[in-house]
Amino acid sequence: MGGRWLDTKLGEVLTLQRGFDLPASDRRPGRFPVVASMGVVGTHCEPMVKGPGVVIGRSGSLGGAQYVTDDFWPLNTTLWVKDFKGNDRRFCYYLLKSLDLQTFDVGSSVPTLNRNHVHPLPVRIPADVSEQRAIARILVALDDKIELNRRMNETLEAIARALFKSWFIDFDPVHAKAAGHDPGLPADIAALFPDSFEDSDLGEIPKGWRVSSIGSAADVIDCLHSKKPERRIAGLPLLQLANIRDDGLIDMGDEYLISEHDYREWVSRIEASPGDCVITNVGRVGAVAQMPRGQKAALGRNMTAVRCKPSFPFPTVLIECLLSEAMSNEIARKTDVGTILDALNVRNIPDLRFVGASDAVLQCFQSKARPLRAEMEQRLVESRTLATLRDTLLPKLMSGELTVENVESVMKGV
Repeated sequence: MGGRWLDTKLGEVLTLQRGFDLPASDRRPGRFPVVASMGVVGTHCEPMVKGPGVVIGRSGSLGGAQYVTDDFWPLNTTLWVKDFKGNDRRFCYYLLKSLDLQTFDVGSSVPTLNRNHVHPLPVRIPADVSEQRAIARILVALDDKIELNRRMNETLEAIARALFKSWFIDFDPVHAKAAGHDPGLPADIAALFPDSFEDSDLGEIPKGWRVSSIGSAADVIDCLHSKKPERRIAGLPLLQLANIRDDGLIDMGDEYLISEHDYREWVSRIEASPGDCVITNVGRVGAVAQMPRGQKAALGRNMTAVRCKPSFPFPTVLIECLLSEAMSNEIARKTDVGTILDALNVRNIPDLRFVGASDAVLQCFQSKARPLRAEMEQRLVESRTLATLRDTLLPKLMSGELTVENVESVMKGV
C-alpha cells in the first residue's frame, strides 16, 4: 500500500446527478427506500437507481453523504452518484463525507448545492483502486461497530420496556395468577405478585398496589431561570435538549461547556448526577433521559430534574416509568397547549400518576433492568469513542497524510 496518489477534480472521480420528484401522495407500498437530503423518509414500490449508491444533500441540508445498500429512489432534494468512473463506491462515499460542501451554498432562503459548482473541486485520491478499498475498509469497520452498538441498544431498550410494560402496565403476572395459570416466572419472583385486582382512579390495579405520583417518589427541581451562559472551549457541561435521546440516554458527544463560575451558579438548585432523570419542558415536551454513571452536569434551560427520594431507591424503575406510553399519556394530559410552543409546567410534574407496586417487586425489576441500561450507556460511550476515531482518521486517510499501514496497528487495538 501507500502507492501513487492523483491530484484531480471531483468530477473526474465521480458524476453527481440531481434526484427525482416523488411527492408523498404518489408513493406506493414497497421495499425500496426513498432518500431525502437528511436520510430515508419512506419507501416506494419501485426504485430509480440501482444500489449500492451514494447520495448527498442538494437542498435544505447540504452534503452529509449517505451510503445506500439497496436499490433506491433519490428525491430531488439530493444529488446521487450516477457514475463512479471505476472508483470504489465506499471510498467515494467517504471522500464526499470528508468535503465541506456547505461552503458551496448557492441558495438564497433555502441552502442549495449546484453540482456544476462541486465537480471542479480539487481532490486527491489513490490511483490504485485496491488502496481505495483498503482505506474504505478501515472506516467501514468503525461504522459497522457503531451500527452494531446502535442495534444492540435498540434490543436492550426493547427488553427493558417490554418487561416494565408486562409487570407495571399490563400486569401480566397478576392476570395469569388470577386465572390460575403459571405466570412463566421463577417461583420466587412469581410469589411477589398478587393474584387479584382492585379498583383505583386509574382503573383496575393489582390488589395491594396503589396509585402513586412522581412527587411522592422523587424530588422535582427545575432549572435556573436565567440567561443562558456563554459557551466555552473548556469548562463544565450544561445540558442541552440535543443531549436528551429518545431512548432515555444522555449523549454528551456535543458538550456545551461553561465556565466554573457559571457552573456553580447553574447547579445552585441541583447538579444533575448519575441516576437522576431529566425531563424537557418546552419544544420536545416530555422527552426524558437518565444521567449515566460517572456523569454530572448543570441543567440547561427548559429542563427539570427528577431525583429519587430515599424512600424510593429505584432509579431504573423511575426512568422506565417516565419512558412508558402510560406516562406519555399522563404528560400529554398535563401539557399546556400554546399558540407557538406547548409547555409542561414544572408544577404539574409531581402530579403525574403511575401504578406503584410493592418494594419487593420494584427491587426485583431494578435488579433486572439496571444491567440492561448500564450496557446501553457503555455502548453509547464506546460508539462516541469510535466516531471520534473515525472522524479523526477520515481526513487524514482521504488526503494521504496517514497510510493504511499507519492505521492498522491502531485498528488492531480497536
